[in-house]
Amino acid sequence: MNLIDTLRIQAHANRLINLRLHRAMAMLPDAEFHAPRVGFFPSLAATLNHILGVDLYYVACLEGDPGAARSWRAFVPAARVSELAERQAAVDERLIAAAALDPSREVQMPRHDHLQIDRAGCVLMHLYMHQHHHRGQAHAMLSGSGIAPPQLDEFMMPSESHLRADEMALLGWHEAEVYRAG
Repeated sequence: MNLIDTLRIQAHANRLINLRLHRAMAMLPDAEFHAPRVGFFPSLAATLNHILGVDLYYVACLEGDPGAARSWRAFVPAARVSELAERQAAVDERLIAAAALDPSREVQMPRHDHLQIDRAGCVLMHLYMHQHHHRGQAHAMLSGSGIAPPQLDEFMMPSESHLRADEMALLGWHEAEVYRAG
């Protein structure tokens, strides 16, 4: 498997994981979504909105959007799980498209005091690690909410298609498309 296939499959896995997590959280009352919890960010809302905000920024940079920094500064957190899920799904779809592009291309990321430039493959790997890190914290927080945390780590192995069949069908995806050889 080549790098483009790996990055593209990981982007699909990200979408599936977020779908499963947000579906599990759909019945979570707003008070529980915002309730104080132990973690790097103090609530499920804060943790998942952090993922959303960072995803929006990095995907905008991957797309070459000159307004990425402005969008980051203007980010308004989602107040409800349903709003978060909708906004996250939209950026996840954009990430899938961005992950299929040349991983060696240059990505410019405006920071508060400089312009950071890295290759797209490195930016994507950083973004995936960031998502896993904070989504794991949200998964642990969910344990204390009365909602059973869903299984989130069974999306990468081609031989485990039965474990993601429901989500794949819901998204209208087919195994051969996601796991195609580049």
